[in-house]
Amino acid sequence: MRHTTTPPSWLTRPLCAIAAVLAIGLPSAAWALGSGDLAVEILVGGLPSREYQARGTTYVEALHASEYSVRLSNHSGIRIAVALAVDGLNSIDAKTTSAAAAAKWVLDPWETVTIDGWQTSQQSARRFVFTTEPDSYGAWLGRTDNLGVIEAVVFRERPLARGFADSLAESGESANGANREQERARPQPGQTKQSAAGALSQEHAATGIGRRVDNPVRRVELELEPEPSSQVRIRYEYRPQLVALGVLPLPPLPDPLERREHAHGFNDSGFCPDPYGRR
Repeated sequence: MRHTTTPPSWLTRPLCAIAAVLAIGLPSAAWALGSGDLAVEILVGGLPSREYQARGTTYVEALHASEYSVRLSNHSGIRIAVALAVDGLNSIDAKTTSAAAAAKWVLDPWETVTIDGWQTSQQSARRFVFTTEPDSYGAWLGRTDNLGVIEAVVFRERPLARGFADSLAESGESANGANREQERARPQPGQTKQSAAGALSQEHAATGIGRRVDNPVRRVELELEPEPSSQVRIRYEYRPQLVALGVLPLPPLPDPLERREHAHGFNDSGFCPDPYGRR
């Protein structure tokens, strides 16, 4: 079971979301983008996307209409909490906050988890899917300033005093109540800001909200170090934009002269094909 939470106003320590352990090993260092305690991979079709280093940034290629996941691996012996934002929206509650204030996924020591989509309830999520800016989840919410980026920020856990830890188990219902208030506050379809949507491009990649998948979660609270221990940021674009940015080379242009040099006068066909034969 995975776990998610939104901090109630009367709690000062950040609440975090714990993702369930999956039956997969640690990712290959050849593909995972690592920073301190954390390694991050973008999975498409269950396979890691190739990463490109350019312009001081890490890029992956977006594949239009493809579902994708974000795989997080804790490479430390300490429990960590990861604030994961896609297009500037928290993957747990779609809020735009500081990383310190964000609801987080919690990974046990050496644990690897895969986040498949936006957590829309305590029982389910909706898949991340590559789409265009106007069709993105951010456009639907009217928040489009940070499309095209996936960012994970890591905070280490600080040990809790036993008495305080026990008291947190009694606060679960209040956290759930706060989440229900958040659900009611979410915009409904058609409430996207038209001024923002009008400036969006069909040529550039963003993340949409796809099909529903089961993803049960529960809420916990951790006391975290005040400063992050590491941060990973990945940019994604469709191939033409990666070429335009110089991340990928220009594809070779077809050479008509090369084609004509390999022309010949005869083939093995017995007769001329009739283009109207099937009419």
